[in-house]
Amino acid sequence: MQTLTPELQARAAAVKLLIMDVDGVLTDGRIFIRDNGEEIKSFHTLDGHGLKMLQATGVQTAIITGRNAPSVGVRAKQLGIGHYYKGIHNKRAAYAQLRAEAGVEEHECAFIGDDVVDLPVMVRCGLPVAVPEAHWFTLQHAAYVTQKSAGNGAVRELCDLIMQAQGTLEAALQEYVK
Repeated sequence: MQTLTPELQARAAAVKLLIMDVDGVLTDGRIFIRDNGEEIKSFHTLDGHGLKMLQATGVQTAIITGRNAPSVGVRAKQLGIGHYYKGIHNKRAAYAQLRAEAGVEEHECAFIGDDVVDLPVMVRCGLPVAVPEAHWFTLQHAAYVTQKSAGNGAVRELCDLIMQAQGTLEAALQEYVK
């Protein structure tokens, strides 16, 4: 477990909804396109299991993405992500709608992103997080930057951080060694 600053501890302890971008967060940011136009994305199983563990503690999960790739919808369904906003060009408006739908205040939201298009949500939520490969301007607005890379465990790191701050991580992990 990591040592959390008092500010990070307080922000993460308040989280009731984790919101994620997809490309450059749940994936490494590369988009593979087949000749027929089909997009191929690669997701990391550590991120997926972290999301399931986080959801089991009562924290809601959501995706707000500018793209509309069928593979993301499939992955969101596999992971039980309760709120999926695709093809979104105005993330600020989607965020307001999502908060109303989820019944949460801004300080109860965490958002993990990688580019300037994520800033309308990041600058409003309680826990703005970026991946290390994020655009430099986006990094300036993050309260936390993951050590793990996008598409390679960054989301799991954030899930663990939230659970640690909320006091649910140790019990969740101990279930696997009983």
